[in-house]
Amino acid sequence: MTTGLFISFEGIDGAGKSSHIDGLARAFRDHGRVVTLTREPGGTPLAEKLRALMLHDAMDPLTEALIAFAARRDHLLQVIEPALARGEVVICDRFTDATFAYQGAGRGFDLQKLAVLERMVQTGTAPEAGLLPDLLREPDMTLWFDLPAEVAAERLATARVPDRFEAQPGEFFARVARGYADRAQAAPQRFVRIEAHASRDAVWRQIMLAVAHKGWLAGMEESQP
Repeated sequence: MTTGLFISFEGIDGAGKSSHIDGLARAFRDHGRVVTLTREPGGTPLAEKLRALMLHDAMDPLTEALIAFAARRDHLLQVIEPALARGEVVICDRFTDATFAYQGAGRGFDLQKLAVLERMVQTGTAPEAGLLPDLLREPDMTLWFDLPAEVAAERLATARVPDRFEAQPGEFFARVARGYADRAQAAPQRFVRIEAHASRDAVWRQIMLAVAHKGWLAGMEESQP
């Protein structure tokens, strides 16, 4: 049976990651893989309701973190784990790294407490958990769109009406960007840094090189999004 793959896209608001997610999904489908596209917070009816609360209702950092992980637990159980068990490619617009970057580095919430929540929520979710009860579900690869906070702010200035995260000041996004850098440094085997300030075609080539390097889409280095 084909092994499932879990790929996450990460980066501060305005980094441009979302425009490449569909392209990567098409590349895998062109190679005969079944792809599940999803996002966080969200991905299930319950998690989408929690997403709306997070993006629009005022709350303290602990409440934000708890809502994010509650949505993630339902997302894992209802969507991500079943798709991986079927051998599908799961491509997720943000995952746990976003919580550490936004609620941790951005809001200043205790990173150790986030780590406790991470282990509580992301273990015991997989079908093989009976044999590996301590298995912590993480992406097989995280594509991190690294973009200076000031450039992201310029992009967001012309975007739609911002939600409560997109409306944050530049200092907030600078902290979030540092939070992503810290996560990447702590997990170099999983993170791939994408130079997001490059042209669209150059960004796409970086993505394809990263995936081809894993042997997942060999020969696709020059494909177009």
